[in-house]
Amino acid sequence: MLSNTNAQRINAPHLPTDGSNVRPISSRSIATMPTLIHPTAVIHPDAQIHPTVQVGAYAVIGGNVTIGAGTVIGAHVVIDGETQIGEQNQLFTGAVIGSPPQDLKYDGGCNAVCIGNGNQIREYVTINQATQTGEVTQIGDNNLLMAYTHVGHNCVLENHVIIANGVALAGHIHIESYARISGVLGVHQFVRIGRLSMVGGMTRIDRDVPPYMLIEGNPARVRTLNLVGLKRSGLISDDVLKSLKKGFRQLYRSGLTLEQALEAISLLPDNEHLAHLQTFVRHSMAGNRGLTPGNKSNRQRTE
Repeated sequence: MLSNTNAQRINAPHLPTDGSNVRPISSRSIATMPTLIHPTAVIHPDAQIHPTVQVGAYAVIGGNVTIGAGTVIGAHVVIDGETQIGEQNQLFTGAVIGSPPQDLKYDGGCNAVCIGNGNQIREYVTINQATQTGEVTQIGDNNLLMAYTHVGHNCVLENHVIIANGVALAGHIHIESYARISGVLGVHQFVRIGRLSMVGGMTRIDRDVPPYMLIEGNPARVRTLNLVGLKRSGLISDDVLKSLKKGFRQLYRSGLTLEQALEAISLLPDNEHLAHLQTFVRHSMAGNRGLTPGNKSNRQRTE
């Protein structure tokens, strides 16, 4: 049975629908599915919530929030800001989505968080909204953010990313698809973490993590190619794997400068993943943070 407060909320005016599968919650939809929203939940009348969304006890949802079909909002979850959440997501107890950025440049606006489909956002995860109007903190599809993960303002997580417990992402971090980040570590602002890479637990990440590599340590070092992850992904053929092994040796075992190593890699048989590795390294060379080096005894030269 709904409380008087929620009954008043249900009868309040709502935003008009646009025919999409996300539309404002209505008294009729709640009447037909009365068990989907807990009576203690506090939902702004302007929030646009698909009728199949489940909302747990004491959840709080703001007026600029949109939530797609089949998403489950756990107990004590807070969703605020200009937040869009897609379909079939699970937000577990205590997650806080769309809260203001921890950035002194923030001017108090209501800025965007955009979350795709099929994500699992575990207990007490925090995802901050972007700092400036028109910017976005973006989470793609089918990602797993384990408990106590923090995603800072203006971060971008692509698809199928797994982040283990207690990871803190500073602002403006970009994580490419299928990256794996182990637990209890911090990532410096503006760092990029490449596709199908693996980061070991308690690693200090202050430079870009090249795709397809395994890094670990404090300070972080590229240890080897992420062979186990590449094979398990089902995305890398044997021929491509051989070419990535050669690319790794040129970058981290040859003693060449990065520019010389890239020239050597360009002579290898071309494929999508080897081309992506080259593009990523060139971007890092010109970027804010630079590339994570190899082991001290055989790291690549920088000049």
